Formats: sequence, C-alpha cells, structure tokens
Amino acid sequence: MVLMTTVFRRVFPVVNEELTYWHKKAEQIPNKELRKQALASIEAKRFHCQGGAVFALLAEEYWKDAIRFIVAYQTISDYLDNLCDRSTSLDPDDFRLLHQAMEDALSLENDGTNYYGHRDEQDDGGYLTELVHTCQNVLQGIPYFSFVKKQLLKLENMYANLQVHKHVKEDERLDRLMRWYEENKEKTPTLSWYEFAAATGSTLGVFCLISYALSGKITEELAQIIYENYFPYMQGLHILLDYYIDQQEDKIKGDLNFCSFYSNQDQLKERLLYFIKETDKAVQRLPDKKFHQFVHHGLVGLYLGDEKVMGLDGGAKMVKELLRISGRTAKFFHWNVKMYYRFEKDRETS
Repeated sequence: MVLMTTVFRRVFPVVNEELTYWHKKAEQIPNKELRKQALASIEAKRFHCQGGAVFALLAEEYWKDAIRFIVAYQTISDYLDNLCDRSTSLDPDDFRLLHQAMEDALSLENDGTNYYGHRDEQDDGGYLTELVHTCQNVLQGIPYFSFVKKQLLKLENMYANLQVHKHVKEDERLDRLMRWYEENKEKTPTLSWYEFAAATGSTLGVFCLISYALSGKITEELAQIIYENYFPYMQGLHILLDYYIDQQEDKIKGDLNFCSFYSNQDQLKERLLYFIKETDKAVQRLPDKKFHQFVHHGLVGLYLGDEKVMGLDGGAKMVKELLRISGRTAKFFHWNVKMYYRFEKDRETS
C-alpha cells in the first residue's frame, strides 16, 4: 500500500502545517462570532482537509501547491458552512454572498469583495479574503486553467445553491430543495431529490480537476471526463457517508440530514451499496484508475472508521456489509484510519 504510506508520511504532515497557519490566522479574527466559527470549523473538520489533500498526489511535482489550494478551499467551505449552520443568520442573500468567496477562489482575479455585506458581523481581519487569495495565487500558476474552469464553476454553483437552500428557515428548506431538484433532475434521473442534493455538496471533483491541471496533464476532454465521473456518484457517496456518520449529532442539533429521508435502514444500505457500485463503474472510465479506486474505497474506509458509527442503530452491521462490498483496500484503509485516530487521541492526552 504505497499510496497509503505516502498519504500518512508526506501528505498529512503538510496538511497539518497549512492548518496550523490558518488556525493562527483564525485566532486573530477581531469579531468574536466570526473567530468562534472559524476556529470551530478547523478544529472539528480538519479531516475534510486531510481527505481532500489525497488528490494532491495527482499534481506530481506540484503536490505542495495542490495541498495549499485544497486546504484553503476546504477551509473556506467548512468556515462558511459553520457561518450558515451555526451562526446568527437565516438570510439566503447572506448565504449567497458568503459563498461568492468560493466562486472567487476559482478565478484568477484578486478583486476584493465584502462577503459579510448582509450580516451584522463584519470584521474578520482579512481572514476570508486571504483564504480566497491563497487559492487564486495557486491557480495563477496553471498554464491551462481555462481547460477546467467551466467544470469547476458548474460544481461550485451547485455547491453554493445547496448551501443556500439547506440553511434557510426550517419551514422553507424542503420546498426550496425539492424545487431545485425539479429544475435539475434531468442531470441525475436515477437519484432522489435528497441524493441529488448530497451529490452537489462535495468538493472532491474540484480537487481532482485542480490537481490534474497543476500536473500539466489536463485537457478539455479530460476535464469533462472527470466531471462526468465524479458527479454524481463519487461525490454523492462522499456526502451520504458524511451524513450517515452524523445522524445522531444532526438529530440532536436539529440539522437537516439527507440520510433521514430514507424509509428505513435497509433502504439506506441498499442505496449506499448502489452508490458504491456505480462509483466502481465510473472509476473504470478515468485515467490513473488505481488512484481513483484508492480514493473511492478510501472514502468508505475513512468514514466507517469514525467512532460515531458504532453509536448508530445497526452501525456494526452496516460497516461489515459496506466494507465487504468495497473490498480489501477499504478494509485496510478502515483499519489504518482507526489506528491513526487512536494514535492522535493518545498523543493529545499524553
């Protein structure tokens, strides 16, 4: 498992360096509420950056640039998610303007925008703008960025729409999400409205496109192949697994969880197995097939390795079945992730 060794010994340490930098920046945010949400997003969701940074290996000699982009972009995503989910606003205009930062991060321009224009909290000491500029600075070094821009913006636009629709007032969320699905269901006719929404909520396609672009191997044809084979199944599997492990936590906090819309655990298991199988098929159409298989099976192992799974009804049975269908790599990743988290926990308490 050379890829696994590389991830743990080379990728994760650089990710941790980048996150340490952004954590220090977050500590300096003047506004108390913005500082609180920025710090919480890094401390509770660092594994999002660790998982996403695996794609940096596709960037070859520019892998550290890829990590810099991935950590900054994912930190924007997690921070904004907290601002929409855990903070002081239920205003869709606020959410839309905040997520303009993610679109700006995928452009080559450095024009400043007041992303907090629709909320009371304003002064972040330049934190969000610096995250955006960090992404832009990496993109400026890509000679053929135009080859991936269309697909990047399509993925970002869907992501931003999801964040707006699912964070408004509780009595408006389902109507907005269902209407949005009706407008787009021809893109994913095999999915329910909540599965479509899940598939739009992943950043994996963005990280894959950026990493290939940094490697110099990107073409317009490859960019389209990546888009079509990451969305919807790879991305949908990613977010459904994320929601699966968070079911109890979201129930307590009153957060929308797409896994709650399945009629029972058997249907949930059946659909997760469907996403795993469809992702297997999609991976066969990609270059560097072994890498994408590693990511696919790694997702299953990563999420099912979370200790929260054992607190779910039928969690142990679900883990056994999904690991069985996902194969040896998923089982190996699952064991390693559990050992890694145990080591980190022991290290923090020693």
